[in-house]
Amino acid sequence: MSTRSRQETNVISLAGDWTLELDPSDEGVSNKWFQRTLRNRVSLPGSLPAQGIGDEITPETKWTGTIFDRSYFESDKYARYRRPGNIKVPFWLQPEKYFVGPAWYQREIDIPESWSGQRLVLFLERPHWQTRVWIDDREVGFGDSLSTPHEIAVDEPPAAGRHRITIRVDNRVHIDVGENAHSISDHTQGNWNGIAGRIELRATGRSWIEELNIDPQVASRSVTVRGKLAGTRAPGESEVTLQVMSRYDAAILASHNTEINWTSEGGLFAAQLSLGANARLWDEFDPVVYELTATFAGETRRALFGLREFRADGTQFSINGKKIFLRGTLDCCIFPHTGHPPMDVDSWRAILGKIRTYGLNHVRFHSWCPPEAAFIAGDELGLYFQVECAVWPNSTAVLGSESPRGIGDGREIDRWAISEGERILRAYGNHPCFVLMACGNEPGGARHKEYLSAWVNHFRQLDGRRLYTGTAGWPELPENQFHVIPDPRIHQWGDGLACRINGQPPATTHDYREVISSRDVPVVSHEIGQWCAYPPIGDTEKYKKPLKAYSYEIFAEDLAAHHMADQAEDFLHASGKLQALCYKEEIESALRTPGMAGFQLLGLQDFPGQGTAPVGLLDAFWEEKGYLSAPEMRRFCGPTVPLARLPKRVFTSDEALHADIEAAHFGAAPLQNAVTSWEIACDRGAVLQRGELSPTHIPLGNGSHLGRISVDLQGAAAPARYKLTVRITADETCGENHWDLWLYPSQIDVTVPPELSLVRSVPDALALLERGRTVLLIPEANQPRNDVALGFSPIFWNTACTQGQPPHTLGILCDPTHPLFAGFPTDSHSNWQWWHLITRAAALNLDFLPPGFRPLVQVVDDWFTNRRLGLILEARAGAGKLIASGIDILDEETNPVARQLLHRMITYASSAVFEPVERLSNQEIESLFRVDP
Repeated sequence: MSTRSRQETNVISLAGDWTLELDPSDEGVSNKWFQRTLRNRVSLPGSLPAQGIGDEITPETKWTGTIFDRSYFESDKYARYRRPGNIKVPFWLQPEKYFVGPAWYQREIDIPESWSGQRLVLFLERPHWQTRVWIDDREVGFGDSLSTPHEIAVDEPPAAGRHRITIRVDNRVHIDVGENAHSISDHTQGNWNGIAGRIELRATGRSWIEELNIDPQVASRSVTVRGKLAGTRAPGESEVTLQVMSRYDAAILASHNTEINWTSEGGLFAAQLSLGANARLWDEFDPVVYELTATFAGETRRALFGLREFRADGTQFSINGKKIFLRGTLDCCIFPHTGHPPMDVDSWRAILGKIRTYGLNHVRFHSWCPPEAAFIAGDELGLYFQVECAVWPNSTAVLGSESPRGIGDGREIDRWAISEGERILRAYGNHPCFVLMACGNEPGGARHKEYLSAWVNHFRQLDGRRLYTGTAGWPELPENQFHVIPDPRIHQWGDGLACRINGQPPATTHDYREVISSRDVPVVSHEIGQWCAYPPIGDTEKYKKPLKAYSYEIFAEDLAAHHMADQAEDFLHASGKLQALCYKEEIESALRTPGMAGFQLLGLQDFPGQGTAPVGLLDAFWEEKGYLSAPEMRRFCGPTVPLARLPKRVFTSDEALHADIEAAHFGAAPLQNAVTSWEIACDRGAVLQRGELSPTHIPLGNGSHLGRISVDLQGAAAPARYKLTVRITADETCGENHWDLWLYPSQIDVTVPPELSLVRSVPDALALLERGRTVLLIPEANQPRNDVALGFSPIFWNTACTQGQPPHTLGILCDPTHPLFAGFPTDSHSNWQWWHLITRAAALNLDFLPPGFRPLVQVVDDWFTNRRLGLILEARAGAGKLIASGIDILDEETNPVARQLLHRMITYASSAVFEPVERLSNQEIESLFRVDP
């Protein structure tokens, strides 16, 4: 953004105490509230919910956003949360008070004598949403941007002295940007009323610098500066002085006086400034920022820029002629501490810095545009931004409308989305981090393609400093300079248990080259991941005003009602470890794909709306949840990532391991004489084999084949987990990555000894238990009595929003030190070897068992249902002892994992250490299974 500078006497800060009146009946304009003194007090900058102003929350509160699951309003389960004094909603963060409508803000100001004859501008950095402004009794202006400051010029400035300023802020949805757009929705920041950021009254001369655009030319290390002056031509003023200074060492790189060409539309000027052959370019590795100052008639306007050219290079992106890969996350405008975007640079340095530490270099601002402070921090940190025009036009909450509509139907949104895009470019277009732009997210409307084609063409012609696409998700338009589409990701909406991660054995060979090869512009994968962990329900104390996580309190109380409150942290950790595994495979699949341009995670941060979607590796405050650190993620998500193509992860001791080793390298420069080393080591520390591939040149790009490794597994210790580690070194370690593998004996005894009975039938098991036998009960997979959709992966997004799409679970939880697992290597959570068991299993519902009963292998359930689920349990029953399994492991000839688990169950059940503590009745055992009469 370009900013103006002047003496302090030319700016009056209006931050502080204001008076306030709420106008729920919208009568203030007709009754001329701007003429009366308002009664209540409020602080600006700020929002009404942050100050506890508004209406009490009730079940009848008219929210802004689609409530996908209506059970809160209808189900007895939530009845107590609908009672006065205990109103808690499960579908998003909840303010203490809520107000949607016009709110009137008022204060007195003293205009100094020195401002006589000056032009006045009221600067409102981030109002939410529409503003109308009066000075005394005269209306002076209007603003309706969601993305840029409202700068309201006072064409006829009042005389010096005391005056009353009144601002009407209306957060109703007058323009149908879509009620779920993150710019306005209660799913995200909340539909707040107020003004954030700077609030200032400014004085300028009668002519001023209206626009300042900087177009870098990397090859010549120069910039073209174009500007526009507005107002009345100043006598004797014919030049603008331009100067470029380096922000990192304060050196002056260029200075130039350029003539003004005055026309009927104002004064225009243009100049080419050379920055010198040694001027540094801007990118993620060297984010050097320069500052241009333009001075005219005593006024100075400043703009930050970087020397960079961002282009499409076939199906990939390049910056300054070098290929890059976008490793991105969404920012969905979620700020529980403030209830609106932070307006200071330090806060954005913290957020974007955390994103960088996790190996990412790209942020997509989903259906909203951040304030200037974010762009300043993004420039400094070398991040690549995709900014959107604050719309998600496939649902509606517009006044007087009941049916969902989209964009391109000839309504006001069509004009507004173009105007908003133009405002965004004027405000932030010089920032080097601003490289991609879209109209918004996932549109609807019968003519949305035609509209978006015209939208893209308009902005391509207007400003060529970045690339444009219609909207994220769809459609693919010929005019798009890049696509953001869901095709190259593991799980599509509606896949259920058929997606690759649930339906195919674990491997590390899959990529999306077929998707990429059929396109001719860069392809970024849309909202990948969406893998959930159990929500961090112990964090409710972190949520102060204005937004509370009452949803977490609901989930915590329900977990306690199911007798598992003590397991909340274990559920979070175990499900989080599985979530991290899935994200690793998701990201590596993209990095393995030749010619792919990037990915956008949904997301690195938890999403508290749309029913609650704890998809983040970080919580809603961008803080770690304790199961994946930033250094761990950078192994598989960073500038240089070694990749191994393994056709499977589970081996037997009569096999050999073969893996093709590749690199996805998008560093500052190609790697010369890079050495790739590898080793396979057992969990116990012993190295099975290590080696080194021939030194090679690794260019910028992915799909660089480094060599092939082959290891004969005969004689290796089994059963055991091994880790394949690959390291790329060029002067220093550039990248290191690893993959878990499992080795099982090719032959193992699964003979059932005489003292043990293995049965498939529940009645048979009960009869044997009455006779004092030790019983191993392994029914067929369709016999457990429940409707749990058990998958290997965790829940996709959340079952409330997806209307129950499977899977319904979040992985397993067990104690690896239990004797059952002495010869079955496992973590406390799901890992890839469990796929070979989960896919032949059905969960046992333990809700009818004694409250303290815990299985040997537990299943972490959906936080909306919190069922006590298990896969393997032990108990005393009748006069005997029982192990029951929901995993059908008897058909184990081609499944070494099932065979090994069967061996361990037989061995354990036949041993002296098998002494179950808990006792179950016949009725309790029967409650677990479908028993034929």
